[in-house]
Amino acid sequence: MRGEWLFRILGLVDADLIEEAGTASSAFKRRTPWRRMLAAAACLTVLAAGAGWAALGGLDFTGGGNAGSAAPGEAPPADGNAAFLSYAGPVLPLTTAEPDAALTAERAVTWDFSPTAAPDGTLRQWGAAVTDRYTLYNSTESDVTAALLYPFTGSLSELAALRPDITADGAPVAAALVTGGYAGSFRDAGAGDGSTWNLRSPTAWTDYQALLADGGYLNQALSPDPLPDLPVTVYTFTDSTAPEDFDAATQAIALSIDETRTTILTYGFNGMEWEGGFRRYSYFVPDGRRAEPDTKMLVVLGDDIGDYALQGYQNGACEAGNELAGVTCTVTRRTSTLTEVLDQLCGDYLEQRSAADGTSMDLLPPGLFQREAAALLVRYGLLSEDPVDRYGDGRLDDLLGEVLTMKRVLYLSFSVTVPAGGSAAVEARCWKEPSYDFGGSGTGREGLQGYDLALYLGSTLRFTAQTAALAHPEQVRLVEQTLGLDPEGGVWEAVLDPAQEHCGLTIQTPEP
Repeated sequence: MRGEWLFRILGLVDADLIEEAGTASSAFKRRTPWRRMLAAAACLTVLAAGAGWAALGGLDFTGGGNAGSAAPGEAPPADGNAAFLSYAGPVLPLTTAEPDAALTAERAVTWDFSPTAAPDGTLRQWGAAVTDRYTLYNSTESDVTAALLYPFTGSLSELAALRPDITADGAPVAAALVTGGYAGSFRDAGAGDGSTWNLRSPTAWTDYQALLADGGYLNQALSPDPLPDLPVTVYTFTDSTAPEDFDAATQAIALSIDETRTTILTYGFNGMEWEGGFRRYSYFVPDGRRAEPDTKMLVVLGDDIGDYALQGYQNGACEAGNELAGVTCTVTRRTSTLTEVLDQLCGDYLEQRSAADGTSMDLLPPGLFQREAAALLVRYGLLSEDPVDRYGDGRLDDLLGEVLTMKRVLYLSFSVTVPAGGSAAVEARCWKEPSYDFGGSGTGREGLQGYDLALYLGSTLRFTAQTAALAHPEQVRLVEQTLGLDPEGGVWEAVLDPAQEHCGLTIQTPEP
């Protein structure tokens, strides 16, 4: 595994560069005794959550169908889903947490193409301000308090830009964030070998259709954390020192484990080398100049590691003849739980990220970050029955970073009371990123922006009417649309066909 190890030492962690995955994959797929316990507990949690949801009557979803997607440069199919290399996801409809809230709804969606100020101060049009307005009707003789969920697509790292503002009858609503899991899957690095080194994010509306149509995704988002509070042994490496003349001075920790009884997760380490049960982990001695976490931690699940050897090296290659005297550290051993460790590391990771690039994650509750990190470990990482290659080395740094950046469906949860025989207005306003093709991609669609709308997908509401409109259409050129607009006649609002599941539009902006 020297090839993968060197790529990681150099910071070249793109999966396309890893050529020696076979040896590691077989080792990581062995079931340890503690992993069998984890799998059983996780199954019980999911079954219990599913049973509770079924007891409420399940979800009755309108629609189904199977819409396709056009190849780059081709005309869009009938549902308006022209393919783009970067797909932002559709505007999704409001839903309720109850299977039948005894409400009907009218919906009106508007894309506003007013230009906004770019960082250089010029006005440019990129993305759209979306208003998604609902009128909820209650025909019963009693007030109905509905637990509502407004879904939107994106990542946790984009919350500051993408999170909608919710109002009810014109008053702001304090909504709680509910996180859905990773919305995509995994693929190989282009070699056709069936490996799972790369992410495959949703690329078309049909990906979201498959994800949300049966209610399982939302059910999982609303379910309790499936991670049992596993005992772990934690080794923390602090007070690292090295001679000043060596900018890449490295501390290495060598040990041997029984792979069937011990699993190791790492945080803050730059390199990893393994051969059978042998492991060598290494990190550059913190010098205040590199953007890397000061926290260095090995988290051991199952049997403890026993003896280990510390050795300093002149650089990250950690080769014989390259040893360096004077590299020291303090190793602290303690017992804990995986929940406590994840809580600590999630906080540490957010601090490091904010210090490195100034990114604020104030809108992300720490508990949700920990929950999604645990979920990724259980579903795809080393706590899974069948870990994907991408997380097979147990690097928590990589996993935590992707918890923040991977595409998912997020929900804002809030309640609204609709009076007997009356109505209530609910409105979601947000900035919506467009779908687009990268500059220089050669698709012939560079410079175009795509937007799409799902009419019923994942919603328990009974819609009696839906409309779509464009505001400030004079700012853009409408290239494609399946909304039913009449640009030549100056009609920029249309009643959507109730038989339609999905529709969209593509626009082009004038050159700045």
